[in-house]
Amino acid sequence: MSEEILINVTPPETRVAVIENGVLQELIIERSCKIGLVGNIYKGQVCRVLPGMQAVFVDIGLPRSAFLHLSDLTSKELEKKGSANIEHYFHEGQHVIVQVFKDPLGTKGARLTTDISIPSRYHVYMPYSGNTGVSQRIECASERTRLKSCLEKFKQENECGGFIARTAAECVDEALLVADLEFLLKLWESISTKITTSAPKQFIHKDLPLSVRTLRDLYREGIERIRIDSKETYQRLVEFADTFVPEIVSVIEHYSGDCPVFDIYSIEDEIEKALARKVVLKSGGHLVFDQTESMTTIDVNTGGYVGGRNLEETIFKTNLEAAQAIARQLRLRNLGGIIIIDFIDMKSADHKKQVLQALERHLEKDRAKTKISEVSILGLVEMTRKRTRESLEHILCEPCCACGGRGVLKTAESICLEIFREIIREVRQYKVQQILVLASNEVVEMLLDEKADMLSELESFLNVQIKFRSESSYNQEQYDVVLL
Repeated sequence: MSEEILINVTPPETRVAVIENGVLQELIIERSCKIGLVGNIYKGQVCRVLPGMQAVFVDIGLPRSAFLHLSDLTSKELEKKGSANIEHYFHEGQHVIVQVFKDPLGTKGARLTTDISIPSRYHVYMPYSGNTGVSQRIECASERTRLKSCLEKFKQENECGGFIARTAAECVDEALLVADLEFLLKLWESISTKITTSAPKQFIHKDLPLSVRTLRDLYREGIERIRIDSKETYQRLVEFADTFVPEIVSVIEHYSGDCPVFDIYSIEDEIEKALARKVVLKSGGHLVFDQTESMTTIDVNTGGYVGGRNLEETIFKTNLEAAQAIARQLRLRNLGGIIIIDFIDMKSADHKKQVLQALERHLEKDRAKTKISEVSILGLVEMTRKRTRESLEHILCEPCCACGGRGVLKTAESICLEIFREIIREVRQYKVQQILVLASNEVVEMLLDEKADMLSELESFLNVQIKFRSESSYNQEQYDVVLL
C-alpha cells in the first residue's frame, strides 16, 4: 500500500491531506485567522463554580469562558483531597493552570484539563502525573517492556513527572529516546518560568504549527513521501526533521509543479464530496449523513444495487462496503461525539458479526479513539469517536440563511480562497493577462476589502489584472472566472 502526505500552504490557511493508494483518507485544515487551541496552556482564573454540574468556568482570555469538569483534574489532585465536590477544589477568582483538549465547538467554549501533557516526536510528558505508559498500538510485548524500562529509569534519575511512549518510539534507539525525554524536560522548564511570571488570563504555551505537527504526529513507517508546495515551509520542515527526526528528511520533498499539489489526486473534488449529505457506494448503494449538534446519524441504503442470488446476500455485501466507506468518511469529515449507524437490517447473526468486525478493522487506522457497541434490537450500531476539533463541515461551511438553517453553504472566505486557486490554475494554463470574476455581492465585497492585500499580491505574483463584478442573482457559492 502506497501512502503519502500532501501539504498545501498559503498565507490564510494550511491544508494537510493523507493519501493511501491514491485516495484521500484524512484532511486537516488550519486557518491563520482561526488557529486551533488544542494543546495550548493558559493561566486561567475561575469565574464561576457550578456545584450542580461538578464543574467550573475558567476565563483564559477568550471571548467565551472555557469549561473544566471535575473528572478532568489530575489524578494527584483527586487523590489528595478525595472529594467528589468541585467546591473543595476551586473558588471564584482562583488562578489555575489549564490546557485545552477540545476546541470551542458551536456555542460551547473550549474544554480544559489540569492534567497538562506536552507531546514530542516519541513521547508525551505529563509533569503533574507520576505514571508511565506505552501506546496501545505497540503490540510487541518485549518492545513494550523495553520502552517501559527506559521511561522508568529516566524518571527515577531525573525525579520528574510521568511519560507515555508514543507509537513512533517503537524500535527507536535508546539514545534517541533519552534525548527526546531531555528535550521535553527543558521545554517544561521554560514553560514553568512563564507560569511563574505571567498574570492570570494569559496565554502560556502553544503547540507547533500544523505543518510541523504533521511530521510529529502523522508520519509513520510506510509513508513514502511528504510533498510541500511552499519553499519556506519545506525548509522549515527539513530543519525540524534534521534536528529531531533525521531519518525522515529523505521523504520530505518540495513540490514546484505548475499543477496545484492538491490537484494531483483530485482532492478538491473529494472535499466537495465530503461536504455532501449523500455518499454513493461503488455497488450502487449509498450512505446518508446527517450531522446535528448532539450526534451524527448515518443511514445505509441499497439504492440501485440489486445484487445477485438473494436479498440477504445483497444486504450483507452492501453493509460490508458501507463499513469501509463509513470508516473513511469519519476520518475525512472529522466527525466526532455520538454516531448512530443504521445498517440495512440483517437476519443472520453471523452477518451482523462480520459487518461489525469489518467496521472495527477499517477504524484501526483512525488516530481518534473510537468505541463501538453491538447491533441493538432496533438494528442500529452506536459508536463514539473522540472529538478534539471542528468537523470539516463546520470549518468550511456556515448555516444557510435562505433555508432556515436546514442546509449549509461555504463561507464567503472559503469561496474567496477557491477563486484565488481557480485564478492561479487558469493563468498557468492559458497565460492570460486579464481576468473577470463574477460572484455574489458578499464575496466581491470581501475580495475588495478584507482580501485586498492578498489580491494585490496575487496580481503582482501572476502579472495579471483581475476585475470583479457583483451578480445579485448569484448565491454565495456561485462564481465564474472569465478569461479576457
